[in-house]
Amino acid sequence: MQSVINLKAHFLKLITSKKTTKFDIKNARNILFLRYDRIGDMIITTPVFRELKRNYPEINVSVLASSVNQNVLDKNPYVDKVYINHKNNFLRDLPTLLKLRNNKYDICVEFDHSVIPHSIARLRIIKPKKIISVSKKGRYEVNGNELKLYDYYTEKTKGHHFRDIWLNTLNPFEINPKSNKYEVFCSNEQKNNADNYLSVFQQKILVGINIEGAVKGKKINSEKLEEICHGIYHINNNVQIILLSSPHKYKNIVQLSQNLNLPYVKPSFKTESILDAAALIEKLHLIISPDTSIVHLASTFNKPVISIHENNQDSYELFAPTSKINRTVFARFEKGIDEFSIPLLLKYCDELLKLINKKLNN
Repeated sequence: MQSVINLKAHFLKLITSKKTTKFDIKNARNILFLRYDRIGDMIITTPVFRELKRNYPEINVSVLASSVNQNVLDKNPYVDKVYINHKNNFLRDLPTLLKLRNNKYDICVEFDHSVIPHSIARLRIIKPKKIISVSKKGRYEVNGNELKLYDYYTEKTKGHHFRDIWLNTLNPFEINPKSNKYEVFCSNEQKNNADNYLSVFQQKILVGINIEGAVKGKKINSEKLEEICHGIYHINNNVQIILLSSPHKYKNIVQLSQNLNLPYVKPSFKTESILDAAALIEKLHLIISPDTSIVHLASTFNKPVISIHENNQDSYELFAPTSKINRTVFARFEKGIDEFSIPLLLKYCDELLKLINKKLNN
């Protein structure tokens, strides 16, 4: 076994070795960010693009996104070009990677805090002058700082949120960020669609509930959802609960709403992209969700939010909601949210609904 580990360690060092290129990072004119993962990760990263562009407006900013999270960057004025990557299909990505290589990027920023082979392979093909990344955990008994592929490492300080850890990748540019606020940009059409849908619920306190996260095990089952809805209505009978969903789960949400048969619970309109959902969330008064992407959208608009999180403090510190008013219910176990306290969630609902009601009546 040790001989296999030694062989892998040797290969890892070999593919990450490179000649040093003399280049002052502050002279960069084009930069590529690798962010081809989940929606929530892209939302948290939006301050990086803004703060870089504000300090270096002449830099051309490109992002290698995933088909899942690319729409987060629609109409983003701080990003000049978005390319699509398919993490698990290297051959499909090869033409795009060769095109990126021809772009001759001065800088690539890779946000992984572990040694990830598919990221290393892509960086080797793209071949930028300099590479910035987050301080990495080792792999195959090789410390992250032994990998010569990376020119700059920024610290992953314990207890810090990922938004600030990823903002630290701008340290080599000597940028002192003015804000770490997330930003997404909805079109007027998306905002109008949300307004039109909500127009029949005037004078109601609007509560959005997202029942399912992107990660397996993060789901509020129908029995718990019914209990939560009854509990919220008991707290304040002037609520309208909106069930949020991704486009491919919309039929399930409609059926679930019909099965509940509660006049104060309705499915949202069918959203086609994450920014359709963002336009709706911006108009709601309270968000309840086990999914980090919806939690981060709520935080983008500083909406009161109650998150449901697995019993993992390390993960929570990295992805916690950043809305000024937020609460979190932790599940019993480290993975999944099968067992979380509905009475505690309703207690938080009571607290926040009272604050919201007071604000609306002032």
